[in-house]
Amino acid sequence: MIRNLAEVGAAFPWFFPATVFILGACVGSFLNVVIYRVPAGKSIVRPGSTCACGAPIAWYDNIPILSWLILRGRARCCGRPFSPRYLLVELLTAALFLACWLRLSPAAAVCGWLFIGSLICGMFIDLDHMIIPDGFTIGLAVEGLLLSVLVPSLHGQHSGIFVVDSLRSGSAALVGLVTGSGIVLWIALIAEAVLKKEAMGFGDVKFVGAIGAFCGWHGALFSVFGGAAFGTAWLGAAIAWQKIAGTRSSGAPRAETSDGTPADIGLGVHVPFGPMLAVAGAVYFLFLRGWVDAWFAELTALM
Repeated sequence: MIRNLAEVGAAFPWFFPATVFILGACVGSFLNVVIYRVPAGKSIVRPGSTCACGAPIAWYDNIPILSWLILRGRARCCGRPFSPRYLLVELLTAALFLACWLRLSPAAAVCGWLFIGSLICGMFIDLDHMIIPDGFTIGLAVEGLLLSVLVPSLHGQHSGIFVVDSLRSGSAALVGLVTGSGIVLWIALIAEAVLKKEAMGFGDVKFVGAIGAFCGWHGALFSVFGGAAFGTAWLGAAIAWQKIAGTRSSGAPRAETSDGTPADIGLGVHVPFGPMLAVAGAVYFLFLRGWVDAWFAELTALM
């Protein structure tokens, strides 16, 4: 007879990963609502999901991942197409939730779910509107500080003395927040002085600070420079596609001039940096923390 969760995991190794994947898909479905409604100033609770034609979406047509596939991306009521992004966000959230569960301790994994969910929201809202609401920057930073104190393993503290680990973890989060937001602020100010125009929004400054609260200063720096590298590759591919095909790629980020006019990607136009920061922050948090931290340790030793 199975008496505890450990025995459930031993008897059915697939149970917890499958449950986490399903949970992630459900959360991803909710994040789609948040991404659409928060910038519009609408409630994320009421009304329930509706089609673009105004008809309510039945619960059986709102099952994460499955409903989109079964309906082939079209509404049952009127046949209008649903954006593939709904499926993408659900799959992405489910996959990253599963990665958190497989790579982190249970407590750190739950913290990771909150972190990843906010990164996804900030990323897609920035892609659509070129803003990152304070709830996904300041709110995430405060959340990171509190969770770091409550769950010291979030910053790798395992001495066994909770008070000591908690103080060290909280300190790492605070240093990460200050370092991350500080370095981006200085980059923004210097670039603005050189270019004589705004080069980076303060939403990005706060966003990197929030990433630092969860990842420490190593992760904050990686998100800035790793995000820049990722962005360079992404924008380079988008520009190359524009020249070859004569049109923008559907996967290219939004771009606009300084006065807000939509424009093709190129020199002198604004593009959202939040998605690049989010990708780099998630990659560090889930996959590259050990490698990046070891590199910084070696660099510090050489100095």
